[in-house]
Amino acid sequence: MNDIVISEFMDEDAVDWLRRDFGVTYDPSLVDDAARLQTACAGARALIVRNRTQVSAALITACPDLIAVGRLGVGLDNIDLDACKARKVAVFPATGGNTVSVAEYVITAVLMLRRTAWLGSAEVLSGAWPRQRMMGLEVSGATLGLIGFGAIAQAVAARARALGMSITAHDPFLPDNHVAWATVQRCESLDTLLQTADAVSLHVPLTKATRNLLDAARLKRMKRGAVLVNTARGGIINEAALAEALESGHLKGAALDVFEAEPLPDQTVLKTAPNLIATPHIAGVTVDSNTRISWITAENVARCLQG
Repeated sequence: MNDIVISEFMDEDAVDWLRRDFGVTYDPSLVDDAARLQTACAGARALIVRNRTQVSAALITACPDLIAVGRLGVGLDNIDLDACKARKVAVFPATGGNTVSVAEYVITAVLMLRRTAWLGSAEVLSGAWPRQRMMGLEVSGATLGLIGFGAIAQAVAARARALGMSITAHDPFLPDNHVAWATVQRCESLDTLLQTADAVSLHVPLTKATRNLLDAARLKRMKRGAVLVNTARGGIINEAALAEALESGHLKGAALDVFEAEPLPDQTVLKTAPNLIATPHIAGVTVDSNTRISWITAENVARCLQG
């Protein structure tokens, strides 16, 4: 019996634990074949995914026995939540499972982008010795601006504060009386944050309101020489405008873990952008977080299937 379908990679100990009580199809190649995925899920009661599997209304309709979707992560933009609600399919994100991993990625990226020597290994190994050009900047005393101030951004702020950074944050949805505001300078205006921060990190979901949130105009409002980190979602930053801001030198550097199209198309405008760190949607994925997320998800789905 095929109780659970897992369409993307998961800690195998957690998969084996699920197999003790349920029929499990574990096949990460399903994410790249919608037809095979739909066939595999036809009689399943639960589907476990990461961010690439599109849990669409059509897929949910094709799975009449489905009662649970486990998300190996926290973003839910690849899951049709309205369709799940209409069918009474429970959705379980692994809340908190990757907070530390993303926070450490952001801090690492800011350190690398401010201290530009980290990006010069190939040049040095080729025989060049550009010491003066690669001096870079410290993070101590610099201002980190956080767009969105939820749990992950708050974890970033704690680590940045330990490095001697000042922190500003903009989040119109976090209640005014939330205790987290006591630890940072609150920016009512996004433009104020952009104009004053030496490093900016994004921590918002991709919605109609946040798509192209950082367009050409807003990137130009950023402090000259600032660095930008996006571990949230592709599409929040206009990639063509970012490439231009990097090429012109207005921005000192950027680190992108998420993109408008994943994997990147051959003709991406980012291919020749200088001082760009590009990683494959891995900020929240470490060996440690994969274990946490996998077990959170396995236990959530198991509880649901067991009633």
